[in-house]
Amino acid sequence: MNKSITINSPVAVTAIGFGRGMRTYPRRIEFEGTTYDFIDAGLRTVIRSGERIAQIFSMTDGANDYRLRSDGSGWTLLSMTQ
Repeated sequence: MNKSITINSPVAVTAIGFGRGMRTYPRRIEFEGTTYDFIDAGLRTVIRSGERIAQIFSMTDGANDYRLRSDGSGWTLLSMTQ
């Protein structure tokens, strides 16, 4: 059974990739001194609440799954599943 850890902390995105239509997605993040490299573009969804827009990314490094949010003011690591 997979173990999901809720984190909800800011992270540094240190590499960006480009997908279809030149949409950007995170390729590498740093969190608490550890670097995580993602293997593909993952899944992306857009959430709108009034005038606010956020993007939620579901990414994997091949071993673990990560959920990230980008809301225009920065990146947040929402959760990690091992």
